[in-house]
Formats: sequence, C-alpha cells, structure tokens
Amino acid sequence: MASNQTCQSDAKFTIPSTDLEQPSTLELETKEFDYSKRSQWLRAAVLGANDGLVSTASLMMGVGAVKQDIKAMILTGFAGLVAGACSMAIGEFVSVYSQLDIEVAQMKRENQTENGGGTEELGEKENLPNPLQAAAASALSFSVGALVPLLAASFIREYKVRVGMIVGTVSLALVVFGWLGALLGKAPVLRSAMRVLVGGLFAMAVTFGLTKLIGSSGL
Repeated sequence: MASNQTCQSDAKFTIPSTDLEQPSTLELETKEFDYSKRSQWLRAAVLGANDGLVSTASLMMGVGAVKQDIKAMILTGFAGLVAGACSMAIGEFVSVYSQLDIEVAQMKRENQTENGGGTEELGEKENLPNPLQAAAASALSFSVGALVPLLAASFIREYKVRVGMIVGTVSLALVVFGWLGALLGKAPVLRSAMRVLVGGLFAMAVTFGLTKLIGSSGL
C-alpha cells in the first residue's frame, strides 16, 4: 500500500511539470514567429518613409536653389510624393511577387520529393510573403515621409526661413524614423539614427548644390 501511494504521489508531481513546460515553449515559438512576420512590412515601411523624406525634400531643395517661389516648391514636392509612392508600390509589388513565386515553386518541389502531396503547402501559406501588403506599406510610408517637407514649407512665405524649416523638420524626422527602425529591428539605435541623418543631409546638400551650379551657369 505504501508503495502504491508513493507511485501515485510521484505521478501527481510529474504531470504539472510537463504542463508548465509546454506553455513556455509555445510562447517562445509565438514570439519568434511574430518577429519573422514583422520583418517584411517593417523593412518596406522604414525604407519607404526614409525615401519619402529624402527624395521629396531633395527635390524641393533643388527647385528652391534656382526658384524661390513657394508654389514651385510645393508643386515639385507634391509631384515627387505621387510619383515616388507609385514607384515604390510597383517596385515592391514586383519584387515581393517574384519572391513569392520562387518560394511557392520551391515548396512544391519539396512536397513532391518528400511526401508527394500538397498538404504542407497549404499549411504554410500564411508564412509566404504578401505582395499587396508590402506594396501598400511601401506606398503609405513613402507618402507619410514625403508629407513632412511639404507641410513644413506650405505656410512659410519667406524663402530662407522656408528652407531652414525644411532642413530642420526633415532632419528631426530622419532621426525619429532611423531610431524607430533600429529599435524595432533590434539594431544599434544611435548608430542607425545618425547614419540615416547624415545620408539624408548629404542627399539634400548635393541636390541643392548641383542644381544651384547648373542654374547659375545658364544651361
């Protein structure tokens, strides 16, 4: 009788230990899965926002180098927003769709080789890249980034103040987007933010300087 009671008590203690281990394993798997799914739209969103900031601000600075009219700068920035958002969306859609075709083809080959069926392919469809999601995220983030210099310049008539406002606002936005992308992507925050800031300022300075040089030469 004593031995039976000992076995029963041992069984009671071993069952909770397995129940406690299973949720922790599921939680780790869920965290890893969420992080891998987040990387696709995060990459498109961060790159789109940075491109929107830098390209639109550079266009506005380039036009502003030879023409101080606020209307010309705003129209240039708006055209850059529309063209850039469409270009980013189409490029991202084509790129991700090509990646999707490659992964689906590889998945079919693996299924035919291993078990000759398509059940695993259906089970892993949610892990495949989404071209429409990537294109929409890229276009939206580009538009959000491009709106920053547009809004900064829309209500300032004085040319020098307008240019200074564009540079200051875009610099702040570049730091914020660089910091956010590094934070979510688990990269060095300060180094990433500074790299994005220096690159954006360099692009604006080169565009302004070359446009000013060509405009002053009378070409």
